[in-house]
Amino acid sequence: MAEREEMLSGKLGRNFQENVAQLDKILAAGICFDVHSRPLEFGQKKIQMYFVDGLVDSTSILDMTRILSMVERNDLVPATLHKLVQTYLSHGQVTTEAALDKIASHVLAGRTAFIVEGEQEAIIVEARRYPARGPEEPDLEKVVRGSRDGFTETIIFNTALIRRRIRDPKLRFIMLSGGKRSKSDICLAYIEDIASPELVADIKRRLEKLNIDGLPMAEKSVEEMITKEDNAWNPFPQVRYTERPDVAAAHLLEGHVLIMVDTSPSIMIAPTTFFHHVQHAEEYRQAPIVGAYIRWVRLLAIVASLVVVPLWLLFSLHPGLLPKALSFIGPKKIGNVPLILQFLIAEVSIDVVRMAAIHTPSPLTTSLGLIAALMIGEVAINIGMFAPEVIMYMAIAATGTFATPSYELGMALRLWRYLLIILVYALSWPGLVLGVLALFVFLARSRSFGVPYLWPLIPFNWTALKAILIRYPVPIQNSRPSILKPVDTDRQPGQSIPIPSRKPQFGKGEKEENEKD
Repeated sequence: MAEREEMLSGKLGRNFQENVAQLDKILAAGICFDVHSRPLEFGQKKIQMYFVDGLVDSTSILDMTRILSMVERNDLVPATLHKLVQTYLSHGQVTTEAALDKIASHVLAGRTAFIVEGEQEAIIVEARRYPARGPEEPDLEKVVRGSRDGFTETIIFNTALIRRRIRDPKLRFIMLSGGKRSKSDICLAYIEDIASPELVADIKRRLEKLNIDGLPMAEKSVEEMITKEDNAWNPFPQVRYTERPDVAAAHLLEGHVLIMVDTSPSIMIAPTTFFHHVQHAEEYRQAPIVGAYIRWVRLLAIVASLVVVPLWLLFSLHPGLLPKALSFIGPKKIGNVPLILQFLIAEVSIDVVRMAAIHTPSPLTTSLGLIAALMIGEVAINIGMFAPEVIMYMAIAATGTFATPSYELGMALRLWRYLLIILVYALSWPGLVLGVLALFVFLARSRSFGVPYLWPLIPFNWTALKAILIRYPVPIQNSRPSILKPVDTDRQPGQSIPIPSRKPQFGKGEKEENEKD
């Protein structure tokens, strides 16, 4: 280990052969079949070219070598490195680097490196072409109307999708690296004159402190590393994930910061609150009143997914709590298994079916659903294992969970539903009250990068809360969320000035012309 670190800490020297030998050893050229170390000679100068097969654009490599093949010695000396960079390697991005570890990192990231005889710096050419799929619509964030493009696993494609929507020169993409061995590309995105400088500095500090060997799980590993300062065991998501470029752009314009990790199509939005996770792009693709209706239905589904099952269990175990008008609630036949076990078995069964659906080939998922619904659920009721109402209420809870826009929030609420079921069984109605209060207190104490998780409910901000409860039309969405402390708070400068209601005055000629029209 010490020998490896000592070797990587060195720099290129004057001896060309030693430089080549060191880089060959670091990159394992000749051992790894995809790492190529190719000797060349142009203008009577020895050049060693390094690249990784599969990560480079072969057309660019051929163009560069073709141009260099026409170079004479008199064209290169003196100032060989300067002439190669400024004149002959006429590529979009060409830099120089002297440190061996950084040269190796550039090559393994897909760039092409040239070691030139007699020079103490390598030429790094940006000629990458990653294997990538096209920007397809995300499965978890589909809309009836709207764009059908989504983020991909290639970070440069993702930045381009955002840049296409926000052509502001103040938009910043800051490239960082994470993982001592993986050296994964991490991009920090924000709008300089909107996002809070303190927020940007805090997130950047956390990313630069990543102390881990690699990030094979990409964005999820990064999230857990940078949110451990808040609460590492918090089941509720501390960032919002999205695969939609329009959603990411909308949050940038509010003052949020984006974190993108190469090889992942999911973009992290920070900071986030509970109410960010219950909103969906579909609400903004419909008329304001329709969007408000969709939002309320979704909120109702989320609340139902959490409390419907514990409430029904409470009334089933303690029928005396029900008024006579609702006496029909409760099982007519409990079945051969205690109710608490029925619910716990049903909860686990739903998760098993969900996981089975993920691992089942697409043509067979319909068959899997039929098997789960008919052969398992129906038979369980017929043999008296489950009460029919248990299946119905668990279906309501599962539907509410899947109606939650944030998959991570849905899973966190499912875990809390487990707790509520157990508390109701053990403590009756005080258990339900205790569980709901505990959830409220837990969320109220949670923070995401310093932002209260229940804002604008706690701390209370009526203006911002109205914007959550009601989907305002775009023309009156004038201000950015104050909790983000944006530099530029006004989204529509000048719109706060009252617009006169009187009819515009025309000159005589204009009036007559207007009447003719």
